Amino acid sequence: MNTDRLNRFLRIFGLLILVVCLTGCAYWLRAYQTYLQMGEFDKYFKVVVTDAFTLEFKEPILYSEDFVSLSKLYASEDDLTPNGRRWRYRFRKVDGNNKPVVPEVKFFSELNFNKESRITSWSFSSLFLEIAPPKFLEVSLRSIGGAEINKEKMQLRGNTDLIDKISADLPKKVTVVSKLGVPLEIRDEKEWEIYIYHFQLDTHGIEEGYEDRAISEVKLTFDKKSQELIKMAGRFAGLKVSINYKKFLDEKPDVAENQAQ
Repeated sequence: MNTDRLNRFLRIFGLLILVVCLTGCAYWLRAYQTYLQMGEFDKYFKVVVTDAFTLEFKEPILYSEDFVSLSKLYASEDDLTPNGRRWRYRFRKVDGNNKPVVPEVKFFSELNFNKESRITSWSFSSLFLEIAPPKFLEVSLRSIGGAEINKEKMQLRGNTDLIDKISADLPKKVTVVSKLGVPLEIRDEKEWEIYIYHFQLDTHGIEEGYEDRAISEVKLTFDKKSQELIKMAGRFAGLKVSINYKKFLDEKPDVAENQAQ
């Protein structure tokens, strides 16, 4: 009798482990399937730019629960809409003690889901576009289609060789600082200045061990000579973003001529 009970317990325990493993792998599988869609960007996605930047998903795969599983963070707002739900992540600039600065500086990221809880659009507000201009944000997303996958760090590195370069002005330091205010720290290097800002996500129920994810450290690299923003790196609600803007630019004719001489 005891043996029967033990065998039954082991079967149930084994089944539970299998279910947990399958569930744990499912969101990574859906994330990978979305990554594959990036290889045919125009077939599966659409970019809409107004005062915000919106990426629309034509054949959505990811579920709302996948974003919590991947980021370990909950949205600031969770509202019902006629078509499903809307999640909004609010980020506020904070000082060295993680206290909101005055005057307030904030931006948001917004996810919309259909009635099946699959993502249909992902938007970024206007302040975010001051450090990630729409043209550069779009081309960086397109570069994910040929991205190198770092399995150990679960990161993607876009392949800029597979996409067309763009012609656009880089943000000037004076403009960026006028919008974001004084940085928390400035690192002085030979050719660059790195401005560091901290933004805190308004969230709740953070899983133990992931508290640091509520703080987004944003690093903005400015070229000392041109005073242009040449790189932006940060993590926003678990999403790691790093854009080297110069890699996406068409080479200027005068630069090309000088190199040819």
